[in-house]
Amino acid sequence: MGTAATAADERERDATVAVLPVGSFEQHGDFLPLVTDTVVAGAVAGRLAEAYSMMVLPPLTFSCSQEHAGWRGTVSISATTLHRVVMEVAESLARSGVTRLIVVNGHGGNYVLANVVQEYTAVHGPTMSLFPRSADWTRARVDAGMATTDHEDMHAGELETSILLHVAPQLVRDGNTSTDWTADDRPHLLTLGMSAYTTSGVIGRPSLGTAEKGRLAIESLTRSFDAYRQALGL
Repeated sequence: MGTAATAADERERDATVAVLPVGSFEQHGDFLPLVTDTVVAGAVAGRLAEAYSMMVLPPLTFSCSQEHAGWRGTVSISATTLHRVVMEVAESLARSGVTRLIVVNGHGGNYVLANVVQEYTAVHGPTMSLFPRSADWTRARVDAGMATTDHEDMHAGELETSILLHVAPQLVRDGNTSTDWTADDRPHLLTLGMSAYTTSGVIGRPSLGTAEKGRLAIESLTRSFDAYRQALGL
């Protein structure tokens, strides 16, 4: 039911846990949409909500994509703004009895989300969690039989292409089979941005992406979440 739910639906569900997908609106080469990270986060959040009967919130699409500045279509907000929005979402939910929040992050540049969770839980106890983390993505790649690592396939590569081919194939345009780009040495990415290391906007191997790999990756992430559920006392 997801974001089409009514207040009556949520009263009946009586969930004390909500799932907030956080994506981005940034370039993903010429073959994946600007909302790629939002689609990924939404797909993971939807599976978690279904598996564990949690309230699923609409995604936050604008986030911290400053490393993609200069590519037409990319829109960013500050880390301070994203920090405040997530905090206020959690506080609003708590007032209606939804006391735990799972932040599902689909964009690696949203570093501030780790700080949000640390700060919130320092005050309120173990009531917020950030998922997936790096180890979960790595496990998902292995479980899906992907050939690339998180580092070499950092953007618009095998992983993201596979997930979109699985959950929203209509959004993947022609071009992923001929756009592989290697840039394993990126020491000044935070200072110089993506444009210093790629002309296409891709860093990775989208040619290896398949819908089956995407399905297996989502299933792996759903299994990995169980440890986070236990940490929240659920």
